[in-house]
Amino acid sequence: MYVGALTLDILLGDVHSLKQKRSVVRPLVAEVHRRFPGVAVAETGHLDLHRRAEVGIAVVSASAGNCKEVLDACERLVAFRPEIELLSARHRLYHDEDD
Repeated sequence: MYVGALTLDILLGDVHSLKQKRSVVRPLVAEVHRRFPGVAVAETGHLDLHRRAEVGIAVVSASAGNCKEVLDACERLVAFRPEIELLSARHRLYHDEDD
């Protein structure tokens, strides 16, 4: 069993309040979950900053290749959104035999 984790650091566009931030981040999280129903996705960081967001995505699979494919597709989906700028993406892969 493999667990893939992706952490996306995002800079939001013309956002001036936490309420506006939610109006951008919630649809983004919903779109990732709708397009990839097998993943877990949530806003995981920068909760008090109105122009930054951290989104975490996780997937469980029988193969490392499938984990990588799904996480790469999720990253592309987020990266091509015009209202945000993807600052960084960190991929991690865990195997059930890792100590």
